[in-house]
Amino acid sequence: MSEQNAKFERLKNLHLGNEAFVIPNPWDAGSARLLASLGFEALATTSAGYAFSKGKRDSFAALGRDELLENAAEIVNSVDLPVSADLEDGFGSAPESCAQSIRLACQVGLVGGSIEDATGNPDNPIYDVSQAVDRVQAAAETARNLPFLLTARAENFLWGRADLGDTIKRLQAFSEAGADVLYAPGLPDLEAIRTVCSEVDKPVNVVMGLTGPTYTVSELSKAGVRRISVGGSFARAALGALKSAAEEVRSLGTFDYATNAMPGAEIEQLMAQDKIKTRD
Repeated sequence: MSEQNAKFERLKNLHLGNEAFVIPNPWDAGSARLLASLGFEALATTSAGYAFSKGKRDSFAALGRDELLENAAEIVNSVDLPVSADLEDGFGSAPESCAQSIRLACQVGLVGGSIEDATGNPDNPIYDVSQAVDRVQAAAETARNLPFLLTARAENFLWGRADLGDTIKRLQAFSEAGADVLYAPGLPDLEAIRTVCSEVDKPVNVVMGLTGPTYTVSELSKAGVRRISVGGSFARAALGALKSAAEEVRSLGTFDYATNAMPGAEIEQLMAQDKIKTRD
């Protein structure tokens, strides 16, 4: 079995347990190495975290497929873990664009990725159901012949459409179209999460660390969640720490922030390794 196939099997099997696993979101090779060293079993890229690191907004207009896949490749090559990617809307409205994104993602070593039903157009933010399903089906048909786990995202709640019924219908249709994992970011509470998990037949991903209430891994597991991501929240936490340190220096003239900084020797050791492997 090839290394990529082995990683695909590892990622797929993580979804089959009775409890949720956390798939954190690094934004570059260095953050990926740090997360891998802490024992996480898989990683996922974040378009938001990457955008912030490049001084860009997290938007379809600001981010291109080539640069996001280049970033993903750097993460893949820095660790010995399965990596799934945030593939935005598939980088095009046509079903073939979604299929092509899956093929290109697999070519850089990714073993999973998500396609969302958001359009990037604020006047019409969500694809109609039939087009959204066609896009997922094209991606799924491509992924089926590759070592690639497809996640389909229903984006209603991120775009002001708080319609749980429509969200569930979309996820059910995405499942029937061939998606392996289902994801509706921005669900308002644990009861909505529990309802989604009970109404679909594939593993459900939930994101924590955005706005709204947060729940523990145990609480989410009991609700039926099988995968938990953090989106761009780790990147925002890092920027928050940077801002706090800079404000201390600028306002107080002190450098107490350094007490909580990672030791340089520890960072050097992480970055010097060929690939960071998960802990036994």
